[in-house]
Amino acid sequence: MLRRLIFGALLLLAQPAFAQAPASPAPILETEADALERDAAEYARQFAVSQAEASARLSAQDASVATTDAIAETYRDRLAGIAIEHRPVYRIVVYLTGSEAVPEQALTTDAKTVPIVFRTGAKVTRERVIWAMTYHQATIRAALRAPPGMGLDPRTGELVVIIGSLDAADGTAVLKARLEAIAGVPVQIRVLNHVDVNLAPASLPEGGARVEGVSPDDRKRYLCTTGFNVTDGVRSAITTAAHCLDQLSYRDPQGASVPLAFVGQWGWGYHDVQINAAPAPLAPTFYADTAKTRLRAVTGQRSRTSTRAGDFVCHRGERTGFSCAIVQLTDFAPAGDLCGGPCLPTWVTVAGPTCKGGDSGSPVFSGTTALGILKGASYRADGSCAFYFYMSLDYLPPGWSVLRVDPSLALTAAPL
Repeated sequence: MLRRLIFGALLLLAQPAFAQAPASPAPILETEADALERDAAEYARQFAVSQAEASARLSAQDASVATTDAIAETYRDRLAGIAIEHRPVYRIVVYLTGSEAVPEQALTTDAKTVPIVFRTGAKVTRERVIWAMTYHQATIRAALRAPPGMGLDPRTGELVVIIGSLDAADGTAVLKARLEAIAGVPVQIRVLNHVDVNLAPASLPEGGARVEGVSPDDRKRYLCTTGFNVTDGVRSAITTAAHCLDQLSYRDPQGASVPLAFVGQWGWGYHDVQINAAPAPLAPTFYADTAKTRLRAVTGQRSRTSTRAGDFVCHRGERTGFSCAIVQLTDFAPAGDLCGGPCLPTWVTVAGPTCKGGDSGSPVFSGTTALGILKGASYRADGSCAFYFYMSLDYLPPGWSVLRVDPSLALTAAPL
């Protein structure tokens, strides 16, 4: 009964208070169980398992966060990485330096028991690879014809360097040895004819709108996607990507346009976030389907350090709608100069094939847990999406936080 009251109240609050156009059918507000089942349907389709098995795995994914956080702290001096494997069985793999074996463990939830396997033999720790990536980034870039993407592979404990065919022409074995001499850590070369780009605002004729504005440069109208609603304790605001237009308007489901006052943008190093204030209080909700007929209330937030390679996460963009895929790297520095210069290794990559311009700023989530704001993507030579990357909500500007479900507020509002 309590949960029905909370979600019933949120459904009333979910519609922007500033919408003035004639009402359209109210969107469905999903419960946590609804959100799990919809994400599980995507998981079941991609991994060819039953809906029940998919739901059990995603429940275990959420339940295992505290366990893997504790493992990371216990083995901090030996930790090379933690990853979730989906085939041939669903399990968690912890990769450690040294040769001292650690007995297998298990996580038991209401629906599933998940093995936790420890592998030893990594050459260096995660912290060492991240340090090497950060400290030697400029030298590694200078050693190649084109600035590479770089990240930590938590499945092997290696520094991943993603290059194009031009640099691969020298031979990957030779290049691997050269870069290992520079970085002082094991290097894994991945050849991918690609380009990393910010997901630029899309011109309106190519898609629908969520937040939009007119560029002062070419006078064309462009769109981006809002991420999560935030507050500084006084104002309600929306987030999007810093490389979107400053002056934006919200286009509501009835087609009314509402200006959103520009507050600020942070777009360097480890940031790509912009905040625009709303003229009235906002609910802690976000659209979670392509047609924007379903809302989810934010019930939690997951940090980057608690995100694992192999996590199954979703996002909803104006150009691509709702989609889900697997986290690949959690300590990634995109190629080029997309962060006001070289990017720091603080970005999280998620497998394609779903990413397009206009998705910039869109929410990345797992069920009703908020994860991040989409920044950019890596495209292959044929134009297909290899992966996208997002900014963790850890890096919201100081003073701003994601709006979440407030049970006391919901109960107060419930009689309405």
